[in-house]
Amino acid sequence: MDAACHGADPDELFADSTGQNRAKAVCTGCPVRTECLADALDNRVEWGVWGGMTERERWTLLRRKPHVGPSADGVALDEAQDERGGARPRHR
Repeated sequence: MDAACHGADPDELFADSTGQNRAKAVCTGCPVRTECLADALDNRVEWGVWGGMTERERWTLLRRKPHVGPSADGVALDEAQDERGGARPRHR
C-alpha cells in the first residue's frame, strides 16, 4: 500500500505556512495516514506535514497528550477524540 504522498514533490510537503493546507490535503484519505503520524510523533520529526499534521500541530498534540507516541492505535484514538471535539471516557 502506497502513501498518498508517494511521488509528490517534497517541496509541497515541507511548505511554509501558506502551502501547508495543500500539503495536509494530500494526507486526506491516505491509507497510511495514521501510521505516518505515529512515526512522526515517535521520532519527534520537526519539519513538514506528516499524517496530516504540521510540525506545530504535532508539537501541540505532544504537549497536550504526552502519552501519544509510537502506537498507531493511540494516535487513531486521539484523532477520533479531536474530531468529535470531546474527551475520551476515563476508566477508573
